Amino acid sequence: MRLLLECIAACVGTIAFALLFQVPAIYYRYCGLIGGLGWLCYKLVLPLSSAAIATFFATVLVIFLSRLFAVRERCPVTVFLVAGIFPLVPGAGVYWTAYYIVTDELAKASTQGFQTLKIAVAIVLGILFVFEIPQSWFRWQKK
Repeated sequence: MRLLLECIAACVGTIAFALLFQVPAIYYRYCGLIGGLGWLCYKLVLPLSSAAIATFFATVLVIFLSRLFAVRERCPVTVFLVAGIFPLVPGAGVYWTAYYIVTDELAKASTQGFQTLKIAVAIVLGILFVFEIPQSWFRWQKK
C-alpha cells in the first residue's frame, strides 16, 4: 500500500513539475506516468542494490519511456525527460550535504556528498546510455 502511495505521489509531483515548466496540458498524463514508473523501478531495485544503481536503472526506464512517448506524440524528448526525472533527483542529498558543512560535521558531509555525487553520476550515465540507442529503434511503434 505504501509503495502505491509513493508512486501516486511521484506521479502527482511529476505533473506539478511539468506544470511549473509549462509543458502543454495534453502531455501531463504521460509525464505523470513516466515519473511514477521511474519511482516504482527505483523502489523495486533499491532493496537489491545501492541507491546509485537503483537510480541508474530508474533513469534508464524514464529516458527510454520519454523517447518512446516523444516519438509517439511527435514532440521533443525533453518535454517528458525534464519532468519525468524529477522524482529521482537527489535534492535532499544536496541539502543535507550543505547542512553538514554549515554545522561543521565534515565527516557526515563528505559521506552524504559522495552518495549524492554517485546518484547524480548514475542519472547522467542512465541518460547517456539510452540516448546512445539509435532513433530508428523508437520509430517502430509509428508503423
